[in-house]
Amino acid sequence: MSLKLTILGCHSATPRANAFPTSQYLEINNKHFLIDCGEGTQRQMRKYKVGFSKIDHIFISHLHGDHFYGLVGLLATYGILSREKELHIYGPKGIKEVTLLQLKVSQSHAKYPMIFHELTSKKSELIFEDAKVSVQTIPLNHRVYTNGYLFTEKENSRKLHIQNISNYKEIGKADYLNIKAGRDVMLSTGEVIPNDELTLPPKKPLSFAFCSDTFYKPAIIPIIKNVDLLYHEATFLADREDLAQKTKHSTSAQAAQIAKNAEVGQLIIGHFSGRYKDISLFQKEATAIFKNTQLAAPGKVFKIE
Repeated sequence: MSLKLTILGCHSATPRANAFPTSQYLEINNKHFLIDCGEGTQRQMRKYKVGFSKIDHIFISHLHGDHFYGLVGLLATYGILSREKELHIYGPKGIKEVTLLQLKVSQSHAKYPMIFHELTSKKSELIFEDAKVSVQTIPLNHRVYTNGYLFTEKENSRKLHIQNISNYKEIGKADYLNIKAGRDVMLSTGEVIPNDELTLPPKKPLSFAFCSDTFYKPAIIPIIKNVDLLYHEATFLADREDLAQKTKHSTSAQAAQIAKNAEVGQLIIGHFSGRYKDISLFQKEATAIFKNTQLAAPGKVFKIE
C-alpha cells in the first residue's frame, strides 16, 4: 500500500511563466488519477514523466478555467495517441456539454469511449469504488458548485503470522487461504485456534483529501478526519481575510486550522494568489497553527509508504 502525489500546477487564476494552475497526479494503491486539469497540464505531465496511458479517471473540482481549461486539449491528445480504452471524467453538471462541444467544433477525433459522471449533490457521496480504492466527494463552498475529493485505499486482508502458524504442524499451506479470509482453524484434537493468533492485522489504509477552491468550511472536518495527506487551497494570507471571504477562498491560517481540527497527518497548501512575491510567508503563517505543513510546488512529490 502506497500513496504518491505529484504536483503539476498549484497557482491561482492565470498561468504565468513559472506558475501553472491547479493539477495533480495521484498514485494510490497502484491506481492512477488526475485531479483538476488547468492550462499547461499536458506540458507538466511530460516534464514530470506522468504516464498518460495509466490515467483512466479524471476528477474536476469545478468549472473555473484555471481548473479545467487543459482538459479538452488532453482529451484531444488521447485521440491523437490512438487511445482505445474508456476514460471516466467526474465533475460538475455541464462538464460533458462544454467538453464535447469543444471537441466537436474543433473536429478532434477522439474515438475512445468517454464516460462522464456529472455531479450535483451538495452532500458527500461515493462516486467511485473498486477493489483497491474508493473516492467520495467533499462538498466545498465556492462561487460556483465545487467538490473536493477523498481518495481512500481499501483495507487489505490480514497477513499470515508464519511464526505462530509454525507452532502447529497440522496447519499447512492448503489452509492459508482460509486463514487469510479470517477463518479459525480446528485441529484434529478439537482445539480451535483463533484467527487473530494466526494472522497479523493489515496496515492502515492510506488516504488523500483534495480540497480545491473553497471558503473556510469547518463542516468538511468529519469527512477528512485523520487523513494521511490533505491538500487545501490557501489563496491569501490572513491579512486579506476580507478578500478571501469576498471571493470565497481560504487563507493559509484557515487551511492550517482545518488540518489541525481534522487531525490530519500532513498538510499541503497551494493555489497562491499572484499578488504575493514571497510564497514562504504562507508556510510561516500555516506552521504557526499546524506544524506539518508543506508548500505545493510544480514537480514536488509527496510520498507515503
